[in-house]
Amino acid sequence: MASKKIRLTTNWYAQAEHGGFYQAVAAGIYADHGLDVSIDMGGPQVNNLQLLLAGKTDFVVGFGIRAINSLNEDLPVVTVAAYFQKDPQAILAHPDIESLADLKGKPIAVAASADTTYWPWLEEKYGFTGGQKQPYQFSVAPFIANPDLSQQGYVTSEPYAVQQAADFEPEIFLFADYGYPAYSTTITTTRDMVENHPDVVQRFVAASIEGWQSFLDDPAQAKKLIQEENADMGDGQFDFGVDKIREYELVTGGDAVEQGIGIMTDARWQQTFNFMREAGMVDADVDYKKAYTLKFVQQAHADANPDAPQ
Repeated sequence: MASKKIRLTTNWYAQAEHGGFYQAVAAGIYADHGLDVSIDMGGPQVNNLQLLLAGKTDFVVGFGIRAINSLNEDLPVVTVAAYFQKDPQAILAHPDIESLADLKGKPIAVAASADTTYWPWLEEKYGFTGGQKQPYQFSVAPFIANPDLSQQGYVTSEPYAVQQAADFEPEIFLFADYGYPAYSTTITTTRDMVENHPDVVQRFVAASIEGWQSFLDDPAQAKKLIQEENADMGDGQFDFGVDKIREYELVTGGDAVEQGIGIMTDARWQQTFNFMREAGMVDADVDYKKAYTLKFVQQAHADANPDAPQ
């Protein structure tokens, strides 16, 4: 029987942060599950959720807050797995800054998307204000040049750029380690796919779990494919990203320690919803449980570990 053709669209250019998916392609893991998966890169001009709703792709890489926000727009999409237990979003600061609290009132370069993701959390928890925000120029140069400026960044990416261009190591404050609850590198698909092709979703989720484990064991196959797709991804940046994914336990930390890669829980989704509701990002009467389903990741781990207690 021919493999089922599936298209995955990521949320940025090919990079280590997508490594498990590329590994599952390169190592034949998707093929072993009867899937012929092609991966399309995202980027600043790519709205992968729009592509999903238009039927141009089957799965997209997203994040927990967007999943709940989609309910405000009544979009028929469902998150089926979360491969990053910790969002890699952080603030990079100069060495004299000792804590996130020290940044209250100080200038921070952030993108406009911060307003609908982590900035309300910083306002609520640390008393940050809109007056602190400076335009983010998608470069570490302003940060390096201005000792009073901090900036947003992924722990897997921007710190490497600073190390290459500056004579100091930035302080890195990973939001997830301070209580930021949102999942990242989630997989979202349509309600139609979940309801009418659950076997395809199940196979994709299970194969992606295997892909991420294989990537963490040895990312060489993913690295080759990612560098073929993204000529700007050098060895140094890629290897740094892998090291930080492991160091910060982005994939294997949190509930994944006990329940396995890709796992999601009702409790964690409720924490994300509560934060969004308290920050005025979502209506209080929204049924946040419609944004996700746990059945596919739970079944994947049950199938992989049939002797484990249920």
